[in-house]
Amino acid sequence: MIHVIATVELQPGTRQCFLDEFAQVVPKVRAEVGCIEYGAAVDLATSIPVQVPMRPDVATIVEKWSGLEQLNAHLVAPHMKAYRERVRPFVMRTTLQVLEPVAASAA
Repeated sequence: MIHVIATVELQPGTRQCFLDEFAQVVPKVRAEVGCIEYGAAVDLATSIPVQVPMRPDVATIVEKWSGLEQLNAHLVAPHMKAYRERVRPFVMRTTLQVLEPVAASAA
């Protein structure tokens, strides 16, 4: 299994438009072979001192895939190409982290 964290920096004031488009593609992605988890999250205000400042123009996509092959297939899926075209006006920059879990005994 692999984890993916995509940080999507958006044009000011466009986060809800982006999230509306994202919600439309979620069922298609969750139906893909190897998708374990796929969803968006936004910053939550807390009093935890080490938390980064609130980012009103950022959406974080949290994903889990059964493997890298399935993630690579997802990235080129036709519905993802169409989705990227629809959200292009809202997105300034996207960064991606692909992570693998560490065994509890290795931590």
